[in-house]
Amino acid sequence: MTSLPLVLLHAFPFDSRMWDGVRDLLKPITFDQRGGDRSPDLVVIADDVVAMLDERGIERAVLGGCSMGGYVAMAVLRRAPERVAGLVLADTRAGADTDEARANRLGMAARVAAEGVGWVPDAVLAGLLGPAPDAAVFGRARELVLGQDPAEVAWAQRAMAVRPDSTDVLAAADVPALVLVGEHDALTPPPLARELAGVLRRGEYVELAGVGHLTPLEAPEAFASAVLGWRRRVGV
Repeated sequence: MTSLPLVLLHAFPFDSRMWDGVRDLLKPITFDQRGGDRSPDLVVIADDVVAMLDERGIERAVLGGCSMGGYVAMAVLRRAPERVAGLVLADTRAGADTDEARANRLGMAARVAAEGVGWVPDAVLAGLLGPAPDAAVFGRARELVLGQDPAEVAWAQRAMAVRPDSTDVLAAADVPALVLVGEHDALTPPPLARELAGVLRRGEYVELAGVGHLTPLEAPEAFASAVLGWRRRVGV
């Protein structure tokens, strides 16, 4: 049974279009995570997720996220655990930023605020995608990044910089969970993903071959197949 709604939360610095490749198979609910003029804290996006569930009359959903989207899923779990029936955590981590990572985020936020996003693809995509990305995938990723509002990119970096460690929240979650990671993910590599799966009471681990940090964008069919297979096995 896979009757529960699946909500998928996108990575940084993208929008909900990063899920286009998995829509036909997974039929997810997606939306653009936007901070606007609110205080930079992922809690406000978590509250948006809960409000969206309320608007649709959804009591419980399977909640999935890639990278930053995973952080948002953890924030929802912290705020409203009763709304989460299962978790899909792709290329993400439970821990808070180190001082160095936090400083890098704030530095990027300041530069984007001052210069816009034109420089961002050249700065980040090599580290996000696998070692030999398909030209079409690279082009699509570049297009999505360049289409972002600089103010929102800066907001997201500032919000991620202050997120708390969520290890305790995940360890307490008694719901089925799938941890997905790309074989060549340099930001949240497979050993870290296996550790994350071990934190979860009912966690499963899947590694997707040949890809990096953006598994649903780089390998949408493999990603969707892994999620569908897991949902059928665990019944959510």
